[in-house]
Amino acid sequence: MKRAYDAFCRIEALIAGSFLVLMVLLIFGGGIARMLRMPQNWTTEAATCLFAWACFLCADIAWRRNSLMAIEVFTDRLAPNLQQMLRLLNYALIAAFLAYLIWMGFKLTWTSRFRTFQGIPGVSYSWVTASLPFGAVLLLLTTVRKVRAELRGEHEANRAVDVI
Repeated sequence: MKRAYDAFCRIEALIAGSFLVLMVLLIFGGGIARMLRMPQNWTTEAATCLFAWACFLCADIAWRRNSLMAIEVFTDRLAPNLQQMLRLLNYALIAAFLAYLIWMGFKLTWTSRFRTFQGIPGVSYSWVTASLPFGAVLLLLTTVRKVRAELRGEHEANRAVDVI
């Protein structure tokens, strides 16, 4: 199971990085086309869609690697059992918020299914809005993994990781 999850994480990072690179290429190409007086407005719109997806994928990667901002000045001075209770409370709040995002994201995706994406015929705006519930599901799975590690006493595995 761990090998499958590690493979999934590598694929997620590859997709997120590809989306970011493709987004930059689309914006750059659109700028060049505009300079040549042959504007390609769809490039900006496609880059916007890729940006939405990349944001949620990268947020999950950062959450999994503990690369998000954390202020531990006060909590580090508390007793270890109180620190654990605060971490679990924090995870519970995050999970509740993500569950709300999943529910509302699915509603948003469903209600926007007939809306065209920036007037591009045949492309539904749901492709953009689906990034919200999909990303929230990934973040919720990461949060559940963090809670399991915390309950198993593997808190050090949840601490911030220095990325070179």
